[in-house]
Amino acid sequence: MARMPSAERRRQLVEAAIRAMTRDGVARTTTRSICAEAGVSLSVFHYCFDSKQALLEAAIETIIGDYVARVMKAVEPRATLRETVRAALRTYWEDVTAHPGEHMLTYDLTQYALREPGFEHLARAQYEQYVRSATALVEQVGSVRGAEPKVPVATLARHLAAAVDGMTLQYLVLRDERAAAEQLELTADQLVRLIEG
Repeated sequence: MARMPSAERRRQLVEAAIRAMTRDGVARTTTRSICAEAGVSLSVFHYCFDSKQALLEAAIETIIGDYVARVMKAVEPRATLRETVRAALRTYWEDVTAHPGEHMLTYDLTQYALREPGFEHLARAQYEQYVRSATALVEQVGSVRGAEPKVPVATLARHLAAAVDGMTLQYLVLRDERAAAEQLELTADQLVRLIEG
């Protein structure tokens, strides 16, 4: 096995964990199956992570971080505030439809963390990350459009995170593209109204 910097090895294990958990579910994915997926020995896992809990936390951060980075990159000044908001939401939605398995995995991770003693904080951290991401998005939209939200940013961010979370789960269950597109438009309109007052 080639020597690799530990940060790169951690990334390799996280990516393998995401693939394995997306395919097999969180409960059925073991550290051994993750190592097999990554093509490394169990000792490499223990060198990189203190526990499965630490790996799950890194997986959550990676999944959320990757799609948030893509959404934030899409926030550019458009002709109107609505077009700016819609473009950001559309980028997120393209990620949902392109990677439904990873988004299903986020719900699986939440349920697993809530049911597994000692892992509860992972579900809380996951949803706190959603709100932080929504906060950054609202602030960035406001910044590129020069708009100060009329509703407190923290309130707006929690609302946006809840709306997007519900919309995503509904799509993953129903797979109704038309209904999802309508919900996306409604969410964009609502967000604009809450920003503009």
